[in-house]
Amino acid sequence: MRKLNLLIALLIFTINITAQDVVATKDDIDKFFKSKTYVVFDENIFGNYNSHIKQAVEEQWTATEFEFIDIKQYNKLRGNYKASFIIRTRVNFEKDKSETDYTFLSLLLGSNKASSMSRMPDLCSFPLSYYNVDYDKYTYKLGAIISFMQNHVQLLKNNSNINSKNVLKYYNKNKSELAGKTLYVIEDELANDCNTLSKIKNFYSGKVVITTQEEINKIISSKDKDAVFLHKVGPSSENQKMRIYKLILGTDGKLYYFDYHKYNKEKAPDAFLSKDFKSL
Repeated sequence: MRKLNLLIALLIFTINITAQDVVATKDDIDKFFKSKTYVVFDENIFGNYNSHIKQAVEEQWTATEFEFIDIKQYNKLRGNYKASFIIRTRVNFEKDKSETDYTFLSLLLGSNKASSMSRMPDLCSFPLSYYNVDYDKYTYKLGAIISFMQNHVQLLKNNSNINSKNVLKYYNKNKSELAGKTLYVIEDELANDCNTLSKIKNFYSGKVVITTQEEINKIISSKDKDAVFLHKVGPSSENQKMRIYKLILGTDGKLYYFDYHKYNKEKAPDAFLSKDFKSL
C-alpha cells in the first residue's frame, strides 16, 4: 500500500509525495532514461490486464528498452537502480477521511535503499480506477496512459520549473487546443442531462462521438491525432465522500483537461457533467 499526499494525488503526478514515499530527483530522472524498464504483469492470469498492458507498451513505449516480467522477478530486480518499473499500485491519500483505495499505474525507479515499494523513487503515477474495479473499465485506454507517463517524465527532464503548484495549470491550458478535435465518450459515463448528442450541444459546440470501449482502443492504437477521449475514475458503489476524477487525453497521451467533484446522487453523479462540457 502506498499513501500519497491528497493534493498531489489530485494533481495525478507524484512529483512531491509524502515522507513515506521518495521524491524523484533530477538524478533519478536522468537514471531512468538510462535504465531498462520492466513491465510487471498482474498475478491474475485470467484477467485482461496483462494482454492490454503488453499491447500498450509494445505500441507506445519508446523512452527506454523494456521487458515483461512477473511479480517474483520484480522482487528480485527492484533494488537495481539501473532498472525502472511500470506496475499497478494500490494507493490511498494520507488526509482522505474516507480511506478510499485506488489503483494507479506507477513508473518507479529501482533503488538498493528501498526496503519497500513506498521507498522507490516515483517518476509518475496515474490513476486508473478505484481499487477492485474491473480491469475493463480502463484497460482499453492503457496505450494513451503509457504515452502520457513517458511524456511526463520527459517534461520533468526538460522543465525543472514544473512542480506540484503549477503542474495542473500547465496541463489544463491545453483545453484551448481542443478546437477541431473529436471527443470520444461512452454513454454510461455521462450525466443524464448530457448523455445524447442533442443534449451535449446545449453545453459544448465541439464535435463529440458517443462510442464504445473497443472503438476508443482502436483510435488509440491508430494514433489518431484528431481524437481525444474521456477517462473517468469513479466509485464502484455510491458513497457521498467519494470523488469522481475526469480527464481528457489525446491518443498521444497529451492531457487536455483534469477536474474532479464529490459524489452526490442527484446533483453530481458518478459521471462527466454538463458543467464539464461547459468548461471545455
